[in-house]
Amino acid sequence: MSYQAYQKAQQSAETPSQVEYRLFAQVTNALIAARDRGKRDAKMAEALDWNRRMWSVLSTDCGAEGNALPAQLRAGIVSLSIWVSKHSTAVMRGQESVDDLININRTIMEGLAAQAKLQAQAAQAGGAPAQPNPVNSTL
Repeated sequence: MSYQAYQKAQQSAETPSQVEYRLFAQVTNALIAARDRGKRDAKMAEALDWNRRMWSVLSTDCGAEGNALPAQLRAGIVSLSIWVSKHSTAVMRGQESVDDLININRTIMEGLAAQAKLQAQAAQAGGAPAQPNPVNSTL
């Protein structure tokens, strides 16, 4: 089986929370790599832009009709998205640290991992096959 086929099969077995976790891990790893370079260069700008776009999509989704998240949680995500956008600009100007963005993403990842664990436990208790665990990350 080719790597691409394996990757496609893995992705089709993931829950939405696991997909979100994987995306947060990838974006956060890009932010960490850019930070570790120690420069505010094109790589930093790309990582910041990717992070900002991810948060923008989350914010837009929170405003979509039919979003089942509680109103308070949706409002919190929208607020975080606005903060991420402003903070990202300050990071590129050298006025703020990228570490704050990394920490926010890690906190969200912890919540997504906990949610996936609860979903797996509920699936096992109900007799349904458990969903795979979120992507392991070195974050």
